[in-house]
Amino acid sequence: MNVKRFLRHLVTDRWVARGVFPPRTMAAIEATIGREEARHDGEVRFAVEPSLPFGALLAGASPRERAIEVFTRLRVWDTEQNAGVLIYVLLADKDVEIVADRGIHARVGETAWEAICGAMQREFAEGRFEAGAVMGVRAISDLLATHFPPRPVNPDELPNRPVIL
Repeated sequence: MNVKRFLRHLVTDRWVARGVFPPRTMAAIEATIGREEARHDGEVRFAVEPSLPFGALLAGASPRERAIEVFTRLRVWDTEQNAGVLIYVLLADKDVEIVADRGIHARVGETAWEAICGAMQREFAEGRFEAGAVMGVRAISDLLATHFPPRPVNPDELPNRPVIL
């Protein structure tokens, strides 16, 4: 087990997450998701986790493995068009993961998601968490709009409100 990683996870808590993503930033992310989802028939969720749960940390879970668990837990896969996308931020590891449902992932591929994650991580490294999050939501929405344009009836299938786990 990596001792430095273990210690980072022990000291990164909800207060840290609320400092990095204060209510104003969370409201901006929520508003951006709402506006952007009007452009397409996909769904975007944004989740921030300060640190891994203790059991996952002891097991050596990767941020990607945890993101897939959160994707399932938040039911991002449960959309009519299979076009749900999760942006998962693991603060203790300074990591961003995007997990996309099979409908959109089959059309976009891993390279596009990795590029968006990289751009978000660069913004976050500069302390621009709101700008990075909003940019990520917009970039994902551009892809969703290309492959899943809005239908005449475009229900909001998942909550737009970002969550701190």
